Order: sequence, then structure tokens, then C-alpha cells
Amino acid sequence: MNIAFISPYPPSQVTLNEYGYHLTRSFVGKEGVEKIHILTNHLENNDDYERYAMDGLNIVPCWKFDSYFTVFNILKKVLKLKPDAVIFNLQFMTFGERKIPSALGLMLPWLCKLFRIPTIVLIHNITETVDLESIGMSKSKWVSKLLLWIGKKITEFLLKADLIGVTISQYIDILNEKYKTDNVILLPHGNFDLPERVPVPEPLETINLMAFGKFGTYKKVEVMIEAAEMLEKKYPNLRFASTVAGTDNPNVKGYLDGVKEKYAHVKNLEFTGYVAEEDVPKIFQDSTFVIFPYNTTTGSSGILHQAGSYARACILPKIDDLERVVEEEGYGGAYFEIDNAESLTAAVSHLIDNPDERKEIEDMNYAAAKGLPMPELAEWYMSHLEVLINKYKKK
Repeated sequence: MNIAFISPYPPSQVTLNEYGYHLTRSFVGKEGVEKIHILTNHLENNDDYERYAMDGLNIVPCWKFDSYFTVFNILKKVLKLKPDAVIFNLQFMTFGERKIPSALGLMLPWLCKLFRIPTIVLIHNITETVDLESIGMSKSKWVSKLLLWIGKKITEFLLKADLIGVTISQYIDILNEKYKTDNVILLPHGNFDLPERVPVPEPLETINLMAFGKFGTYKKVEVMIEAAEMLEKKYPNLRFASTVAGTDNPNVKGYLDGVKEKYAHVKNLEFTGYVAEEDVPKIFQDSTFVIFPYNTTTGSSGILHQAGSYARACILPKIDDLERVVEEEGYGGAYFEIDNAESLTAAVSHLIDNPDERKEIEDMNYAAAKGLPMPELAEWYMSHLEVLINKYKKK
């Protein structure tokens, strides 16, 4: 089987790059898989992809983020490679932060189907559950309504793919009810490679609050920094540090520079910038708590799964979608009110004052991270692909 993946891939900084890294590698060596092509975006220097090369993977930079020509360049490459099937790893801004390039790119699954190429789309978020203002897509109610209409039309095109996979079971019900479709399936997030467990150092002397991701839209770190200041006053015998691991969201360039300036007086505050794949383990292992400073969600959280694989307790906002994911997938954590530093302080304090509960959550998260390893998830994909390929052969 010759498979093409359309996905960002490290060291690209396009969202879902890390997920694409783990998903594609899980197919290597599978019985029946002959070639794996990763059609990813151009870097300033495409040779940088060599850092993450692997036998069995053909990394093919062939499109540019935010380019109007992305849809044509990818389709041209797919037709040249002639894969037996295509798998898309997508969210609504995979191909660009501007609306038109983004929308054009999301028409690719439909175009592949027109050329009789079996297609599976893994979509990590749906517009029906996303607050467009929070993620930086709109600051106007009228624009939000327009974008929701556009989102509906794009979703209709996505649903023309052979199969649509979603990572949250609730999304199946939402899409089936609204679009009267029957080709939406659950493709769980899956768990990344489980590293050797490195416990939180005891006793707790330095407590590192760490937030990971792309910041400035629905992820804002002010609440974590201010909570760390409150915790220092509450626990004068303990040392607190805050680590902001990641970069600006493309929609709000300069956000973190503004945060650095605003909190220049804060001690023990670190901004790591882009975290390369090989540096991810140290970021999580150096943390005491993984903080989720979100005010909305955009699907299942890769950071949640990473926190679990490194056996760290999570401090989570009270958001219905996120609480549902945590419960469904067997993770645990302490909860705080959205954008409320006092509430976040209380959540962290609770686990500091109740170390047995903190350790129980660490154990729970590590156990949850063993739930569905990526190689097993790849088998799910393979079984669906075999059915689709055979179906096309009979036509």
C-alpha cells in the first residue's frame, strides 16, 4: 500500500506538526505498507527536515502556508505520486491564517475523491464547537456569522471525503445531526511514544508551572504568571517558576513579546520559544504541573496526552469539551475557572497541600497515556483503508 499523508511535520511550526510526526511514523514497518509520503509545507531551508527523517518515510515539501496555490501544488504532487490512498491531518487553519488560502486547502479531500483516490480526513476541530472570537478568527458578531456560514460550506466539502475521522465522540453526533451524513467515524487521538517515567522530584522545593503551545488567541499565559506570583506569597518557603513553552499563534504575532515586557519584573519566568521535537521531553520532565490557560478548546488536546505520557498532573479550565475529553480518555487533574488567577492559584494549592492526590493524578495520567498507542491506532486506519481501496477497485 502506497499512502500519502497531507500534514505539517517537524520542524515546521504549523499547528499539528507534532501530531503528524507521531501519526506518520506509526505506519512505518506495518505489513502491507510499501511507501509513505508526507506532503508537508516548505521551510526557509527544506534541508531542515532531514533532522526528522526516518527510513520508510519520504518527506516531500510541496506547499506554502497561506499560499493561494497550495491546493494546486498538493493536488499536482498527489497525482504525480499516485498513492493508493491519502490521509489528511487537518484543522481549519492548517493551510493558512487567511481565510481564502485556508478554505481552498480544505477542498483538497473532495478534489482527491474526484480523481478516485480513497481519502480519509482526520479533522481535529469543527466550527460548531469553536468560539471564533477566542481563537482569533473574528472580533465581530457579523463576521462570526459569516465565518460560521463559510465553515458550514467547507465542512460540507470535507464530508465529501470517503471517511471523516474525529477525535471526540460528541463530534459524530453533531455532524450527523446537522449534515445528515453517515461517513463520520471516531479516530481517537492516540498516545505518543511512552518514555521512561521520570517522577516529580520530592520533596517539592521548586514548583514549575508550565504551559505548552501557540499562544495569544484562546491560550493566554497571563493567568498562569499571575497565579505563580500569588503562590509565591502564599508559600514563602517554596520556589515557583513559570515556563512558557512555545510561540505566538500566527493570528497574534508579537503577543509573547508583549507578555515579556508586561511581566519583565517577574522572577523565574522563562520563555523557551519554539520547542524542537527532541527537546520536548525535558520541557515536560522539568515541569511540576502542566497548566492549560485556555478559554475555549479546538478539539482533543495533544498537550493533555503528552502530559500523561510524562506522568504530570494537569491544571485545567472548566470547559465542557475539555472536561469531557479528560473523563472519556481516563485522565485527571485539578480545575479552575477560566481566566481566573485566584481560581488557578487555588487549584495548584490544592495539589500542593494534598500530595497523595497529586501523585494519584500523575499515576492516572500515565496509565491513560498507555491507552491507545499510535501503532495500534495505525491499525484502525489500515483496516479502513483496505475497505476503501477494495471498494474503489470494484467500481
